[in-house]
Amino acid sequence: MSPEKLTYMANQIAGFFRNRPHDEAVAGVADHISKFWEPRMRSQLFSMLSQADNGFDPLVHEAGPNIRPVK
Repeated sequence: MSPEKLTYMANQIAGFFRNRPHDEAVAGVADHISKFWEPRMRSQLFSMLSQADNGFDPLVHEAGPNIRPVK
């Protein structure tokens, strides 16, 4: 998947949860990505999160450590 598309999708998820209490929003982003993104997408997300200036919403960054790892 293109990095732009993956960033767009992750940021859409963050936008959906934005109006919830902060801790609930972070957990919601992590839970959604863990449940619905295939391993290749999560792997690409983890790689992109480690890069500077990646364009991700801060909620995506905060959710990163709580997203199910790729085995």
